[in-house]
Amino acid sequence: METTIQQLLAQAQVAIEQCGSTADLQAVESRYLGKKGELSLLLRQVGSLPPEQRPLFGQQVNEARAVLEQRIAEKRHQITQQELRQRLEQERLDSTLPGVPLRPARLHPLTLTARRVKSALMGLGFEFVEGYELEQFEYNFGALNYPPDHPAMDAQNSFHVADGWLMRTQTTSIQGRIFEQVQRGERQLPLRIAIIGRCFRYENVDATHSHTFHQVDAFMVDEGVSMAHLKGTLTQFAQIMFGSDVRVRFRPDFFPFVEPGVDFAISWKGGWLELGGAGLIHPNILEHYGIDSERYSGFAFGLGIERIPMLQYGVDDLRLFLENDLRFLAQFPIL
Repeated sequence: METTIQQLLAQAQVAIEQCGSTADLQAVESRYLGKKGELSLLLRQVGSLPPEQRPLFGQQVNEARAVLEQRIAEKRHQITQQELRQRLEQERLDSTLPGVPLRPARLHPLTLTARRVKSALMGLGFEFVEGYELEQFEYNFGALNYPPDHPAMDAQNSFHVADGWLMRTQTTSIQGRIFEQVQRGERQLPLRIAIIGRCFRYENVDATHSHTFHQVDAFMVDEGVSMAHLKGTLTQFAQIMFGSDVRVRFRPDFFPFVEPGVDFAISWKGGWLELGGAGLIHPNILEHYGIDSERYSGFAFGLGIERIPMLQYGVDDLRLFLENDLRFLAQFPIL
């Protein structure tokens, strides 16, 4: 029996030496030291031995187990170090190679344009305020002198969310809320207010129309405000945005909230492009909020944000701004 133990020990040691990986070593360990391993099977034979032989046999098996455990631990450390060296060699990095360039962050072209618009109008003395995209029907239409049965309502009726509530069709809806603040004494005349944000209208989406678009709206109320102030402000704005060589054009147009009304267009490196509508704030609106229209007058204008980068960068399809195609967006300046 002693010979069997020594033979088994010698076989196990040879097997351990031949292991070339931790997986091989694990297999050898299970074969000889596992619950169903060779040494465990030997221990189960103790009961078949004479009583006087059992202590010695058990001692020899345990000594063999201790030898194998120590040899396996030594071999595992040796293999682990060898595998680590091989892995480091395979994954070695050449620090002299150039790094992978990081893609620089960019602002969306509409964000770039909106910032320029805000900077231009703030430079002209306008205060920017925030408004609501989900707006009450009264502020979107009623407060802007829209008769309930006027044809203009058909063109601007949009996404109705609940009774009396809709997604705003124009940032001009802020006017009523500002004039209410004047009524409550929270603001004082004169006013120079601007707002920029998203608007929503029921539109068939194509190269020049979208159900979602961005608009800047600005209005001024003071004593003696006239069309000359409006034309001068818009001319200065156009020069800031497009340069001193830009040409501006004003043509009569109708909007319920202004009288008289005009459409505002520019010519810059090509044909004319209408940017939006403008005019003197209708006296009915001022009187509705308790502002003396004999003493005070004002102007207002609303311009489409998307039209500005379309003209400046030669973009011929409005949908490109909302498709998030990096091939398109990467062409704009990094700020």
